[in-house]
Amino acid sequence: MKRIVILGSTGSVGQNALSVVAAHPDEFEIVGLSTNQSIEKLETQIQQFRPRVVAVANPCSAKQLNDKLKDTIDLDILVGQDGIIALAEMTDADLILEGMGGSIGLIPTLSAIKAGNDLAFVNKEVLVMGGSLVLEAAKKNNVQLLPVDSEISAVFQCLQTSLKNDEIPCKEEINRLILTASGGPFRDTPLSELSHVTLEQALKHPNWNMGKKITIDSATMMNKGLEIIEAKLFFDLELSQVEVLIHAESIIHSMVEFIDGSILAQLGVADMRVPIQYALTYPKRLPNPAPRLDFSQIQELHFAQPDFSRFPCLKHAYTAAEVGGTLPAVLSIADEVAVDAFLKRQIGFVDIPRVLDQVLNAHIVIHEPSLDDILTSVHWAEITTKEKISHVT
Repeated sequence: MKRIVILGSTGSVGQNALSVVAAHPDEFEIVGLSTNQSIEKLETQIQQFRPRVVAVANPCSAKQLNDKLKDTIDLDILVGQDGIIALAEMTDADLILEGMGGSIGLIPTLSAIKAGNDLAFVNKEVLVMGGSLVLEAAKKNNVQLLPVDSEISAVFQCLQTSLKNDEIPCKEEINRLILTASGGPFRDTPLSELSHVTLEQALKHPNWNMGKKITIDSATMMNKGLEIIEAKLFFDLELSQVEVLIHAESIIHSMVEFIDGSILAQLGVADMRVPIQYALTYPKRLPNPAPRLDFSQIQELHFAQPDFSRFPCLKHAYTAAEVGGTLPAVLSIADEVAVDAFLKRQIGFVDIPRVLDQVLNAHIVIHEPSLDDILTSVHWAEITTKEKISHVT
């Protein structure tokens, strides 16, 4: 039985992961869960899965949870960022699923790896911000990294046909990766109408049911931009080997073209339980409750090149990937702040890429950064982005 810790168990990824665990009670044991402050959801999860330890980032929420459960359940409740880190470092866990999302996942990820814990990660921002540090730490500590993000998982699955020594993908056999993108809700919207996009429209993704931040990132295609950086680092490829195609149906989740011209694709319904379960069960597969793909119902599959004038965030990501250093971290944080401002109705939809452009142009890049350099750049990006947002009219 595999012992699992889920960081961010009350988010969409965490909830989907727990549904996978519930479907296979003989395969998994939940030993730890964490949340920021969603203690009602966490309490329900505690009652069902009976973890030994939980962590709550918000101290007030942690106290509320402790007051509710102290006389009913034998449970250790850890508090704050230190609590999240301690959960990530649990030595009796077989796998840490990092599903928190955003920059807050960087330190817990590094902590889990340094503790020698294998890691399933959905948080693309972690690799974007500190990819070289994360990958070097994983190699040093002999830790396996398993992607959960659907497109990166799709590539990972395709590469299982091209393994050397049973574990190392042979990158010399790869010609290119093709990451597919739905294009979000505005892939066909006239450019002149994008300035009038409302928050409610941006949150209506045509294919996926996700958290608010990643849904907006899908609408701007920043999520795909971050995946470009992530894939380049994770699979150790050149930027020119990572391409993006808009695929409206979200049936093909990504493809790998090999040097002999063969192309392998991973297909399936748009259901996050599939890549999550593959990461949890790797290298074997188990039955999954997700709906099955019915090819008789598929009339057409559409593909198109992304338009930078429609998706300027994608262009910003290519720039950050090419420059490297601290620029990807700055892009990731600037996007977090700008999307949060849009969600709070402080700026418009088209202001997001405009703000990012201003922040990227203002940053002095540090090449081959240390962790302190990255954290300093993150702090700078947060302050600078808020400053730029304050001047948006």
